[in-house]
Amino acid sequence: MNKEYIEQNIETLSKLSSLDRVYSDVLDELIKCFNRGNKLIIMGNGGSSSDSIHIAAEFVSHFKYDRKSLPAIALSSNNALITAIANDYSYDDVFKKQLESIGNKGDIIIGITTSGKSKNIINALDYSKKNEIKTILITGNNIHMDYDYVINIPSNDTSIIQNAYMVLLHMLCLDIDLYYNEHRN
Repeated sequence: MNKEYIEQNIETLSKLSSLDRVYSDVLDELIKCFNRGNKLIIMGNGGSSSDSIHIAAEFVSHFKYDRKSLPAIALSSNNALITAIANDYSYDDVFKKQLESIGNKGDIIIGITTSGKSKNIINALDYSKKNEIKTILITGNNIHMDYDYVINIPSNDTSIIQNAYMVLLHMLCLDIDLYYNEHRN
């Protein structure tokens, strides 16, 4: 067992409390979004693509507590659509083109890119910003970009960033479950 890797993960997770302010703001935005009848859109590449699908399912179904189904979709879940856009346009446009068809003013989009350099994520976030879709970027340490909310996971290691953002996203799912369970909506 690699105890050094475990310790690196624990160290990063212990720093998540420094994100309390942005976390609270994102949670408030999600609750307002769902209460307005808007949806959450999530996107990522590679492992973050799978994580996006996983988190969208937590919102549509539930995480720990029974509550109403909430509208959430992962833009990486339709392989035929992704490959059609990549073939007909560019892989850089696979998320932006989908947003053109389903993104609405008042929706929220979460883009996950551990490096902060994924062109298709950046293109979709830029499109969203121009079209009044709230933007949330989840990325690694010290990456600063001009979106509504930037969650900088305090690490430069891709796998540790992924482990930490899943804890953070699961906490959002839990807090959303608790909110709707308390408010019985």
